[in-house]
Order: sequence, then structure tokens, then C-alpha cells
Amino acid sequence: MLRIAFGREDSVRLRVAPDADPLWELVLSLHLLQNRQSAVVFDPWRREVRAGLVRAGLMKTTAALIRLSPWAAYFPDFLTPSRGDRSLEEGISTVLSTPRRQLSAELSEVYAQAPAPSAVRLLAEGDVTALERLGHALRSYYAVAVEPYLPAVRGAVADDRAVRSAAALHGGADELLSSYGPALRREGATLVADYPVARDMPLHGRPLTLVPSFFCVVAPVALADDALDPVLVHPLGPAPGWLARTKQRDAAPPVAQLIGPTRALVLDALEQPRSTGQLAQRLRLTASTASRHATVLREAGLVASVRHGNSVLHRRTALGDALMDGRF
Repeated sequence: MLRIAFGREDSVRLRVAPDADPLWELVLSLHLLQNRQSAVVFDPWRREVRAGLVRAGLMKTTAALIRLSPWAAYFPDFLTPSRGDRSLEEGISTVLSTPRRQLSAELSEVYAQAPAPSAVRLLAEGDVTALERLGHALRSYYAVAVEPYLPAVRGAVADDRAVRSAAALHGGADELLSSYGPALRREGATLVADYPVARDMPLHGRPLTLVPSFFCVVAPVALADDALDPVLVHPLGPAPGWLARTKQRDAAPPVAQLIGPTRALVLDALEQPRSTGQLAQRLRLTASTASRHATVLREAGLVASVRHGNSVLHRRTALGDALMDGRF
């Protein structure tokens, strides 16, 4: 269990990351390749990624990264220096600029019970060539294991952000925290999160950043070093079959030839009810563009819209379902 003393002033400082963080996704996906957690959800991804790593000749590179960040109670903080506010290249630049003292301390912790491999010892010493190899390894692994799946990651983040935004608008920080459900909950002046070990996380007046993660499973994750800016990475919890659905969406549906590719994507996204804002976030459209496409689809009888509070919820009609299923 993770406990965070969380007063009223901490609520004001609370921050929600604008996006999933590339390096957190990289490291947590690397952990998923080392275990069988959430097998129903992630086994298809595991099989596809392992095959991709073999084709790209990256098995040794991946093994080297696993030696740096094993799936264990402790993995080094220097590999995850950002909070959903930096690009992959900005994050890797920060990793490669890690002070030698931090490299040495954190890698010594990884290998506290066994001798470190020579490549790890060189990295711990701040060897320039070892750092360059690390940067190349991070980029190469990300290109196979994370980048092809960014549409699913971004869609899940957009859905999550819409839920958090609605909660914050309705009830401020208290409602926002309640929206995370049992995984993160308020108990008086304390935030309590599911966690593999008992731990207290001091804030010392610093803002807590909540970072959504597609490849985080089971429980939230935090940085090990309390001296670093506090971050809590929480699971997005994609549903089983997400990989197959992503592939189906990536292939332009035949209906796109009839109503256009963007409207086809809007109609596809309305398999479940979504507000105009949720549509815009999921498909990376402006709110006015999402509203315009929804209006055209509604006028064609493919979408129904109802007002829900300050939002308008759109959903596919039976006619829209038939069109998307090719039953014409």
C-alpha cells in the first residue's frame, strides 16, 4: 500500500499529465515482456512484439535493456525522468544527461545481490560510448514495442482524460481523485494507492503528478527516490481485444469511400456513446470539427445526439451500425 499525506494545499497543486509518457511506456512495456501479467489483454501484443524484435535483430538489445530495468521491486529512476510532458527524444536526452553519481547509485541498487555485467559497470561510470549505446537501444526498442501501438495508447489516454476533466469540472480536486476509483482513494488527509509494498511518499509541498500509462498494469507505479519530483503512474486498463480492434480501425473501412475517412472514423468511435469533447480528443480533431462531423452524421440518420448536462452525447443508430457492419 502506498500512502501520501495529502492536504488541501496539495489538492490545489495536483497535476494530471497531458499525455502518456514515452519513457514510462517504454520501461513498463519492457517489464510486460518479462512477465505474464494481464495475459488476456497483453499476450497478443507480447507475441507480436517478440516477433518484431526478432525480425529487427533486436533481441540482444532488448536483453541489454532488461539487464538495466528488470521486472523487480526496484528498477532505476533515471530511465523515467519525465512526466508525460516531454517527447521521446527530450526524454532520452535527459536520460543520457543523468549525473554519474545517480547512475552509479541506482545501478548499484539493481545489482545489490549480484555482480553487474561489464556493460552495466561502464554505464554506471558514465562512459560516453555506453551512454550512446543506451540511447540507440531505447530508440530501437521503442520503434518496435511502443510506437506502432500509439493509436491505441492515445485513444485510451483521450478517453481517460475526458473522464478526469469531467470530474474536475464537476467537483474539483476531490471529484477528480474520486474518479480514479479503488486504485487511488482518499482516506481523510491521506491518498492511498494499491502498491506491491508498504510505503509512504512525502510531498514536502511539491505537486503530485498523475501520469496515465497504457502498459502499466495491476497497480500504480512511483519513482523509488523520494527526493525526485513525486509522480504516480496509473494503469489505463485497456480491454481485451484492443490490438485486434486497433488493426481494424487502422484499415480504412469500406464505408470511408461513401462518407469520407474522417466521418468513418467518427462513426467508428461512436460504437459507444461519446461527447463532442471526447470525440475531439480521441480523434485529435478540434471541437468544432468533431461537432460538424457529428451533425452531418446525425442528419443522415447514422448518429443520435442527446444533451447530457453541459455536454452533448452522440451514439450510433441502428442504421449507423448496419453501415459500419456492411449490412447494406
